[in-house]
Amino acid sequence: MADGYARLTSRPQCVIVHVDVGTLGLGAAIHNCSTGRAPVLIFAGLSPYTLNGELRGSRTEYIHWVQDVPDQKAIVAQYCRYVGEIKTGRNVKEMVGRAYQFMMSDPKGPVYLLGAREVMEEEIEPYELRVEHWGAVGLGALPQDAVESITRMLVEAEEPLVVTGYCGRNHATPRELVTLANAITGLRVLDTGGSDMSFPASHPGWLGLRYGNDESIRTADVILVLDCDVPWVNTQCHPKPSARIIHIDVDPLKSMMPVFYIAAEARYRADSCTAIRQLYEHLRSSDSLMEEIYAPHFSSRWETLQKAYHQRLSSLRALAVPHPDGISITTSHLTSLLRSQLPKDTIFALEAVTNTVLVADQLRPERPGSWINCGGGGLGWSGGAPLGIKLASMCEDAKEGKGNFVCAIVGDGTFLFGVPGSVFWIARRYGIGVLTVVLNNDGWRAPLRSALLVHPSGLSSTATPSELNISFGPTCPDYGGIARAAAGGSEGPDGRDSWLWTAKVRTVDDLTTMLPLAIQAVDEGRGAVLDVLVAPPVVAS
Repeated sequence: MADGYARLTSRPQCVIVHVDVGTLGLGAAIHNCSTGRAPVLIFAGLSPYTLNGELRGSRTEYIHWVQDVPDQKAIVAQYCRYVGEIKTGRNVKEMVGRAYQFMMSDPKGPVYLLGAREVMEEEIEPYELRVEHWGAVGLGALPQDAVESITRMLVEAEEPLVVTGYCGRNHATPRELVTLANAITGLRVLDTGGSDMSFPASHPGWLGLRYGNDESIRTADVILVLDCDVPWVNTQCHPKPSARIIHIDVDPLKSMMPVFYIAAEARYRADSCTAIRQLYEHLRSSDSLMEEIYAPHFSSRWETLQKAYHQRLSSLRALAVPHPDGISITTSHLTSLLRSQLPKDTIFALEAVTNTVLVADQLRPERPGSWINCGGGGLGWSGGAPLGIKLASMCEDAKEGKGNFVCAIVGDGTFLFGVPGSVFWIARRYGIGVLTVVLNNDGWRAPLRSALLVHPSGLSSTATPSELNISFGPTCPDYGGIARAAAGGSEGPDGRDSWLWTAKVRTVDDLTTMLPLAIQAVDEGRGAVLDVLVAPPVVAS
C-alpha cells in the first residue's frame, strides 16, 4: 500500500516492521519499491542487546534470542538508498532527517532505519530541528552547450526518437514532452518501461509500450533516452551503428545495477522535465532552428507521422473485437471494453506480466498518473499497491473524499503472489473499494516465453503448459472465492458478500452482463473482483 500511495503522489510513506522476521517479510516488495523509485521509510526494531535488566527494554522473552541476527540491515541494504541504526534517542531526529533526504532525493527509493528496544525506551530532553533544513537534494538542468547540441541533433534528424520508461512519474513531464513533439515534427516517443503514463496515446508520435524491442529503435538516427532503465534489449534489438544517442536521466549510471551500458555519446544527470523545457525554449529562441522546422520537408514528415499513427490505431482496433468463435474472451477485447466503460478518471494499476503490452495497446492512457505499473519484477505488487493508490486519491479528494475510480489488472499468478488473504481483509476493514480484473489464462506464461527466447526450437516449444508444470489446471483457484473469504462479512441477497462483489466470466455474453455490475459495485464504494478466463491473443489478418 505504501508503494502505491508513494507512486501516485511522490509523497513519502512509512512502514513499520518487526525486527529481522518482519524485514524478511518485506520480500519482493522492497525490490519493487527500489526499482520503482518509491519514497518509503522502513523502520524495524532490533532484539534487545542487554540480558539482565541493565537498561529499560532489556530482554524479557524467549524470542529475543532467536531473532537476534548478526547484521539485520544487510537483509535489505542493497535495495535501499540509505540504512542506519538509531543508537541513541539524543539524535533520533537527525537520523530520521538524513533518511528522509536520501528517500526523497532522486533517484528516490526506500530507506531503512532500525533500533533496539533499549534505545526506544531511552528518556531524553525534548528538542527541535528546523524541518526545512532537511529537504531533498534538487536535480540540476542541462548545461547550455548540451541544450544547443541536443536540440540541433533532434531538429536535423530524419527519424528522431525519444525512448522513455518513467519520466511520467513527474506529472508535468508528459505535457512538456508533447510540446516538444509538436514543435519538432516527426519526433516519436517509445515507452520501454511501462512504469508510468509518460506520453499520451492521442498524439501521433505515440509508439506505445514495447519492452526493448521495436522497429523504431533499429531505424532511428537520433535517440534521446529519457529516464529509462532498459531502452532496448541488445540480444533482441539495438540501434544502428550510425545512430547518435543521448541519455538524460535522474540516474544515468544506474548505480544499483552491476551491469549497464548503452552506446551514448553523452550522459547527463538532470531533471527530465526541466531538460525538455530547456530544449523547447532554445528551439523557439533560435532563428536558424525555427527556419529549419518550417521548411517544406517538415510538413511531409507530419503527414507521414499521421498516416503511420492511424495505421497503428487501425491494427489495434482490429484486435479489440470479440474472439472469432463468438464465445471466448481475449485480453485485447476485454481491455478495450474497460477503456470504453470505466469512468474517465480511472487510474489503472497494472501487473499483467505477459499481457501487459496487449493491455497497454488497448487502454491507451492519456492522463498523467492514470497508468501505474509495477516498478520491478517482484510479483505480488498488485495486491496492496492499488489500495494505496485508491487511498491516496481519496485523501487528495478534499471535496468528497471518494477519490478516483481504481482498476487493478492482474495476472492469475500475480493475484496469488499478492497475498489476497490480507489484501481483501484490509480493503474491507478500511472501505477501500477497487475493481480487480484477473486475467485468468490458467497459469504461468512468463517462464515459457523466457525459455523460447533462449531456445526457440527447444523442447519447451512443443510442450504443453501441463508438461512444463506452468498450468494451474485441472482445478484452477477460485480467485473471487479467495477474496470473499478474506473480506468476510455477511452475504447479500444474491448469495454474494454484501461488500465485495465477485463474478467469474467465461464468455463474451457473461462479460457484457457482469462488467457493468462490477463497475456499479465500485461506484457504490464497494470492492469487486472480476475473474475473466482469457483466450490466447488473436493475430489480425
